[in-house]
This record gives sequence, structure tokens and C-alpha cells, in this order.
Amino acid sequence: MGLGPRSAHKARRQFSGAGRRGRAARGSGRPPPGRDGCPQLPAAARAEQAPEALPHLSPEALGYFRRALSALKVAPDAAEERELMARNILKEVEAQALALATNRTGSEMLQELLGFSPLKPLCRVWIALRPNLRFVACHRCGVHVLQSALLQLPRLLRSPAEADEEEEGEDGPSQTLEELVLGLAAEVCDDFLFFCGDTHGSFVVRTLLQVLGGTLLESERVKPRGSQSSETQRTSARECKPTDFEVPKTFLNRLQDLSACFLKDIAVFITDKISSFCLQVALQVLHHKLPQHCAHLCDAVIDYLSSRNSSAGGSPLLLFLRDQTSSRLLEQVLLVLEPERLQRLFKNHFQGQLYSLAEHPIANFPLQRLLDAVTSPELLSLVFEELSPALEAVLARGHPGVVVALVEACRRVGAHQAQVLQLLFEAFHCAEPPSRQVACVPLFASLLAYEVYYELMEEEGAVPAEHQVEMASARPLREVTVLGSLLLQHLLYFSNPGLVLRSLSALTGPQLLTLAQSPAGSHVFDAILTSPSVTHKQRRRVLKTLKGQYVALACSRHGSRVFDAIWSGAALGARKEIAAELGEQNQELIQDPFGHHVARNVALTTFLKRRQAWEQQQNSVAKRRRALNSILGD
Repeated sequence: MGLGPRSAHKARRQFSGAGRRGRAARGSGRPPPGRDGCPQLPAAARAEQAPEALPHLSPEALGYFRRALSALKVAPDAAEERELMARNILKEVEAQALALATNRTGSEMLQELLGFSPLKPLCRVWIALRPNLRFVACHRCGVHVLQSALLQLPRLLRSPAEADEEEEGEDGPSQTLEELVLGLAAEVCDDFLFFCGDTHGSFVVRTLLQVLGGTLLESERVKPRGSQSSETQRTSARECKPTDFEVPKTFLNRLQDLSACFLKDIAVFITDKISSFCLQVALQVLHHKLPQHCAHLCDAVIDYLSSRNSSAGGSPLLLFLRDQTSSRLLEQVLLVLEPERLQRLFKNHFQGQLYSLAEHPIANFPLQRLLDAVTSPELLSLVFEELSPALEAVLARGHPGVVVALVEACRRVGAHQAQVLQLLFEAFHCAEPPSRQVACVPLFASLLAYEVYYELMEEEGAVPAEHQVEMASARPLREVTVLGSLLLQHLLYFSNPGLVLRSLSALTGPQLLTLAQSPAGSHVFDAILTSPSVTHKQRRRVLKTLKGQYVALACSRHGSRVFDAIWSGAALGARKEIAAELGEQNQELIQDPFGHHVARNVALTTFLKRRQAWEQQQNSVAKRRRALNSILGD
């Protein structure tokens, strides 16, 4: 299978690329973003000029709006009073809207003000910006103001009758919010290539597509300042749940017009990095709101790529799967394709090429999305048959995300679970002798082969040594990787997670504590506590190892979250034992920034001073929980 168990790679059995799942993860192999080689948009479309006299925002005006915003934030919670303040401030904004939008500090304040704005004041600000809308949309500060205005629509889109009644007697703006949005969409549609190809303008297009479709995508939401690290944002696209809201039918009609614009210049949207992002968002929105239009766009992308010059290895699509820009688009296509189209695409372009894709630094990501999209046992069997012999080789190439995606597909579809677990044992060198299988959890969590984890020096071709329990117990648990944690979580949701649970039960108290205190490892406990495949008896067997570790667990940032989850599901007898253990170090607990929250949730003071009252309280909580569970169960 792939690399033999005693191959030349033995000395480097740490499976690299064990960082976070995503293109920007350390060791992922995905090259940094760039536009080299991308076709350029027409020069005329890039020759946008700023207004002749860009208004200047004086320090006095900036100070006024800063003070006004601060006063608005601390205003009484009464809706009418706060709304009146917002109207008065936004009335002043109208005269200086362009100056505020194009000033870095002013733009940030205006974005916050729009979050408080009622319907008609927002329309007036929009109308004030409309003569320079094209410039604002492509300005590095102004673009965020337009995005913020668009993102107010879920809050403000109500029936005209309600809006009129709410603001009766006030001079209304010359256009409604619906008309303003449609006007912006018409302007974007008229010069679609320019807006989509502009670094800043593309953000407006992407937000506009979501608003027209009544779908806000989690992956496209405006991030707070200072939270732009890839570490917190590499969520699988399949896991990003959209937020839907009602929109007028005219919005969906305009969305159809914009989707047709992609078809006119499909080559640009496939190969230009900035423009491609717009098409990716369009596919997600259309998938939720207009599936037929989404399928039409997917067919256009696949047909275009399939019509290029064939590669020496087979389908011309393979060339684009290895390209920085088009591979990202193909990832999204794979996630929104209907099952029948997905299976046809696999047979026409992917079949027979999975290993070469899995080992490629770019193409392994579209392969992961293919695995994420698999829902039928038939397609999973075809993929599994081709990938299963190469799991160790894929890990050695530093692409554990492919293996995790395959395991997740086996969990989701409910097939090939025993086989993939056995293959993982072989890839991590803990299949033979059988005594090594009890060490699988530390190996999977750290993504290290047995010899590397335990620092063994075995000769080529030598018989693998038996597992030494004493040696394993004395060794601290190594760092838990994000992908290793995901791998364990999926395995715990298998129909028979017995071997993994046996390995968890073999961990010592300090080792299990290290797992619970780890940012990634703490989520393994979520799977232990919630998986329907884990019985109460198996759960208790794992958790009893934590006896004597509960104070350290409660005084940890991530461990305290695990403690809360354990406490929530514990019976009264187990709660008494845990509370008694915490009570022995009550002072240490209440002085800890995390521990004092645990002490409060456990009602530790009541437990120590009024035991009978504490038991009555816990019994009441247990009865309410059982009643709620019975209702939810019905």
C-alpha cells in the first residue's frame, strides 16, 4: 500500500501539514495568493477617475461625529429615544456623506452609525452617495460603507405600509430602499467586469449578490477589525450555514440578470482571481435560492474547462485542478453540484486520478471538497477503492486533510467504516502487533506514526515490537493537532467506535487532562459526550480516568468548557463525587479566572454548607432536564 511500512521515509514519520484545515494552514502546501498569469480586464474598465474635488473632512466634523456616536452607544435602551438620536446624527451625515465614507476614521464611524439607522435616514445617506457611487464602491474605505448599508437590509426590509406608518409625517427620501438596491444592481450589471475585477468593487458585488438572494453566507460576513487571521477563518465551506431573509421578487429577478452576466465572460471569471471570488459567491447564493441557475453556471464552468487542450494525463480539467485560481472555483462547484451531476463529473474527469490529485499541493483541496460532497454509497465506494491503498503515502506527503475528509465521508454515508479504521492503523503503524492498537488515540491526535511518537529506532524489515504499556503511561501526551482532533471526532461517530474508546480508556489521568485542556483536543470530548454510538457504560469508563483531575480541568480555559459539558450530563451520584473533589480545593478554585465560574455553576458554596438544599436543587434541575428531553424526543 503506497509507502511500505518500513520504507525510506521511516526516519521522518511525522506527517507534515498537520495544521489547520484550509489553504492558509501551515504546511498545507497551498502557494500564496497572487495574480501572476491572470488575464487582465480591459484597460478602459480600469480607468475610473475620482471626483474632481474630493470633499475634505475637517477635524472639527470628525470630532463631532465621534462624540455623537459615543453618545448614541450609551443612549438609553428605549427604542424611540435612541432612534431619534440616530435620525438627528444621520441628518448631519447627509451633507458630508462622501467625505465621511472616503475617510478612514470617518468610514468606520459611518459603518457603526448605519447599524443604528432607521429606514429612511439610511436611504437619504445612500442617495447622498449615489452621484459618486462608482467611486465609493471602488474606494478602499468607501466600499465598507456600501457593504454596511447593504447588510442592513435583513433588518430594514419590511412592508412599505409598516415603514410609512412608523415614520408618518416625515419627508421621505426620493427613492425607497428597494429602488436604491435595484439601482445599484443595475449599475453593477452595466459594467459587470469592472466591478467584479476591482479589488474593492468585488466586495460590493459579493455582498449585493447575497442581499438580492436573501442569503447571508457565513464565509462572506464582514469580519471585525483585528480578527483577520486565517487561524479563525478556515472553516470548511460545507459547514458554513447561510442566514436567509425575505426579499422582494424583484430582487430575485435582478439576481437572475447578474447570473447571466457571468455567462457572457465565463473565461475571465474562471481565470481571474478577484473576479473568481464573485462567481464563487454567486454559486453559493444561487444554490440556495435558484438551483436551476446554479446548475446552469456549473455546467458552463465545467464545459469551458473541459474544452481546453487535453493534458497528457487525461482530462483537461486536471490542469485547472492544479491551478491556484481555478481550483478554488472548482472547489465551490463540487460543493453545489447535484448528486447525479457530481457522479458524472467524477467518472468523466476524476476517476483514476485521485492519488495524483491527493499528493498535489493545490489539487488536494478540490479533492477534499469532492469528498465533502459525496452522499451516495456508490460514489463513496468508487472513491474509497481508489484512495484506500494510498493513505500512508498521502499522509507522508503532508496532506492529512484528504484522509480526514475520506474518514468524514465514511461517517456521513455510513459505509467502509471498519475498513478505513484498519487502514489508519496500518498507516500509523499500530495495526501489528495488535497490542499497539491501544495507542491509536495519541497517534491520531498528533498525526505521528508509532515509531516517531515513541522515538523508537527499528531496523528495516525488523518485526515490530510489542506495545509497552508502562512506557506509554509515563510519556506525556504530545501536542494535539486540529486535523488529528477532527479525525478522532469522526471516528467516535462511527457505528462502532469501540477500538478508539478502548484507546481513550487506556490514557492516564494526566494524559486525558492534557487532551481536555488542548484547544483542539477539547473538542474530542464533545464527540465522546454527544455521539449516539458511545454507550453510557463506555462514556463512564473514559471519564472515570479524570477523577483527581477536575480542579486542574476547571482552572483551564478549554478544560473548563469540557468540565461544563461533563457536569451537564452527569447523574446526581457523579455530581456529588465531582463536587466533593472540587470542595477540597475551594479557595484555589474561586481565585482562578476560569475556576470561579465553574464553582458558581456547580453551586459549590451551597454544596459545602447546605448539602441537603444542594441535593434538592440538583434533583429539580435533573427533573427539568428529563422533562425537556422527553418533549424534544416526542
